[in-house]
Amino acid sequence: MTSTRTAVAAMCGIAVAALVPATAWAGQQTRGSVVAVTAVSTMDSTQVAAHLRDRGLDSSRVRFGVDAQRIVYRTVDPRGRPTTASSLVVVPRDGDRSPGQVAWLHGTTGYRGAVASVADGNDRAAAVLFASAGHLTTAPDYLGLGTGPGHHPYLDGPSTVTASVDALRATGEFAARRGLRPDRRVFLTGHSQGGHAAMALGQALQRGAGRGLELGGLAPISGPMRPSALVPKAADGQIANGVAYMAYWTVAWNRLHHLYDDPAEAFNDPSVEALFDGDHRHEEIFATLPHTMPELLTPSYLDRVRNPTGVLRAKLRESDGYCDWRPRVPVTIYSSTGDRDTLFETSAYCDGRLRQHGARSTLIDLGADVDHGRAAKLALPRILAGLDRG
Repeated sequence: MTSTRTAVAAMCGIAVAALVPATAWAGQQTRGSVVAVTAVSTMDSTQVAAHLRDRGLDSSRVRFGVDAQRIVYRTVDPRGRPTTASSLVVVPRDGDRSPGQVAWLHGTTGYRGAVASVADGNDRAAAVLFASAGHLTTAPDYLGLGTGPGHHPYLDGPSTVTASVDALRATGEFAARRGLRPDRRVFLTGHSQGGHAAMALGQALQRGAGRGLELGGLAPISGPMRPSALVPKAADGQIANGVAYMAYWTVAWNRLHHLYDDPAEAFNDPSVEALFDGDHRHEEIFATLPHTMPELLTPSYLDRVRNPTGVLRAKLRESDGYCDWRPRVPVTIYSSTGDRDTLFETSAYCDGRLRQHGARSTLIDLGADVDHGRAAKLALPRILAGLDRG
């Protein structure tokens, strides 16, 4: 999620990087096996520092150059059927054969070309930041984005987890082919949708989904931690960019949970559904969408999201549940009282639920003057400093 239309493009990026020809690997027909690797970028430490400064990120902790690759790997779709997905993997050029691992989970992205493995935007910069400090970094594109086929199952925790776990497995295979033996512990962080994804992925790793990978730490940033509270607020116009979020979420969840038979049941303009095919750029999506919720949704559907029942209510509550567990590692939740997109109160909710389960959780308010998009740029250097100390 992002705080303004400009922030969507800025945080996700839209420029497609120049790529070299891919090297195909046969790989086994198993989840997490590597299908292909494409070199994306190679930078020395001076170039990395300039790259980060250009994107408004602190470059003071840069120590190494990096090599960045896009990997395509085998995974499953939300129905459990075989498919492929892509991810960025950034390797520090420090000679360490046993690097620590970080996973960066990105925020809301409607355009498949705006993710870290394809676009030279802020999500790639976040991954480069961690790698330049010595951490092997994985930034999954999720299903249906990057080079992956199909549609993106937006804010669907289970499929985000399977795609991200398999991205980490693929990173392990890729690293082994380079003679690396990464730490089994993975530190998870991410912004907005990625904050929610980090909590879901952390829960799965702690429960053994990573086949040997372990949860090493959690630092979500401004995640939509309580969807059941955010959706009615968005329906009432209380969320910044709520029209875009609601449109994307409605289309994606209809594909998953069959919320309507015809888009005209949900949207006053049924053509809205076609905007979320993964091929429309953010500028086109925002230019086409209406400005208010009553303009977007039909009266009956607007009432339905204000008062969810049935499968909609059940799935929203399921999405709330990624804060209902006890991580065995410290959790630091970053948010800001100035965030009008995911709202500080949902991060406070997550912190409270974790504490009730006995977790070591800390909630950090980045400030009343910090909007949703800026939160990540302020949180990232703090997260990296904590990793370096740990």
